[in-house]
Amino acid sequence: MSEILNANPTIRSAADLPSRRREPSKKSRNQRPFGLLSSTIPDSAYTPDPFNPSSASESESADSDEEVEPIDEQEIYDLIASIQDPEHPLTLGSLSVVNLPDITLTRTLPPPPPSPSTLPNPQNNPPPPPPLPTITTVTVLVTPTITHCSLATVIGLGVRVRLEQALPPRFRVDVRIKEGSHSTAEQVNRQLGDKERVAAALENGTLMGVLRKMLEGC
Repeated sequence: MSEILNANPTIRSAADLPSRRREPSKKSRNQRPFGLLSSTIPDSAYTPDPFNPSSASESESADSDEEVEPIDEQEIYDLIASIQDPEHPLTLGSLSVVNLPDITLTRTLPPPPPSPSTLPNPQNNPPPPPPLPTITTVTVLVTPTITHCSLATVIGLGVRVRLEQALPPRFRVDVRIKEGSHSTAEQVNRQLGDKERVAAALENGTLMGVLRKMLEGC
C-alpha cells in the first residue's frame, strides 16, 4: 500500500456527518459477539455492544421497565463511520465511503407457530415453543473514493467485520459496492457475499493486521 491510489480525496467535516451516538451500556467482559467472523478477531478488538439492553448493573435493573429503542440505520452508520480508511488516516464517514442513505434494514418475521386450536387434541399437547426472533438484514452500500480502487474488498470486509462483532446474532450483514461506483463492483460483491471466501480471506495474517488497524478507532 505504499502507492497512494487517491492522493486528493474529498473529505467531509466531522460536523457534517450525521450522528446520534449514545453512551455504551455496561456489560460483562466475558460477553463476546457471535457470528461468522467472531472467531477471527481477538478478544481485545471487541468493543462493548452499545445496543444490548441486558446488563447486570443495579442502575439498569432499576430502569428495566424503560422501553428499549430498536437499532436503526443511524446507529448502524455510527458503528461503521469511524472505521479508518486503509489508505488515508481518515474515517470512512469523512470520505463518504459509507453514507446514511445507503444503509437499509429489512426485517423478516418468522413463521407463526401452529395455533393450539388446529391441533388434534389441544388439551393434551404441550405448550407451543416461544416465537423465533425477528431476523433483520443490514445492507450497507460502500462507495469507494475512486472507481478503480484496489482496496474496495478490504474496505467491505472491514465494514462487515465491524457489524458482525457489534450486532446481536439476530442480525444478518450484507455489504456491497454501490452500483456504478467501481469498475469491478460485481466481482467484489461476489467475494463479499461468499461466506467461505470471506472466512478464508480472514485467515490471512497480513489482511487481519490491516483490518485491526482499520477498527482501532471504533
